[in-house]
Amino acid sequence: MQMIKIEYPPYQPKIKEENGRELIFDEFRKRWIVLTPEEWVRQNFLQYLTQTKKYPASLIAVEKEIKLGELKKRFDIVVYDKNSKPWMIVECKEMNVSLDKSVLDQILRYNISLDVPVGRYRDLTDAEIKELNQLIEPSSKTEEASLPKIEPTKKRTEFIKRDDPRFKKKGDY
Repeated sequence: MQMIKIEYPPYQPKIKEENGRELIFDEFRKRWIVLTPEEWVRQNFLQYLTQTKKYPASLIAVEKEIKLGELKKRFDIVVYDKNSKPWMIVECKEMNVSLDKSVLDQILRYNISLDVPVGRYRDLTDAEIKELNQLIEPSSKTEEASLPKIEPTKKRTEFIKRDDPRFKKKGDY
């Protein structure tokens, strides 16, 4: 799968040092957070979602707890649709962490609880389906082995250009 290049908007975060640690102010959580490499990615991606993609901040949740069976986990970012249904999961990783099977597994586990519609806006190509299936091949872990396989569809959805009337604009989500 080809990575999408993201052009982050200009951003002047509030950063301070306290007790020998750098902190960044999170506008969404309304508090100071330890500035880790992952937190830096999360804060910049939140700016991308709100400034570049124009998602309303009121439809974005950051670092909320979810239950996976008896386990309690925290997702990084979830964007909700206008009906308050989870629409997109964002898992943030620091820049030097590769996006591999473990990251996909993490998102798929979170989606068991969140039930974000998969493939609702774009069908996957056969090559993408093959790659995803290779990533979620059954393993010795029961949780991973229970994930359903994604089946190819006959229908193909093309990429929609911004000037196409079918392109989702602000207010359509």
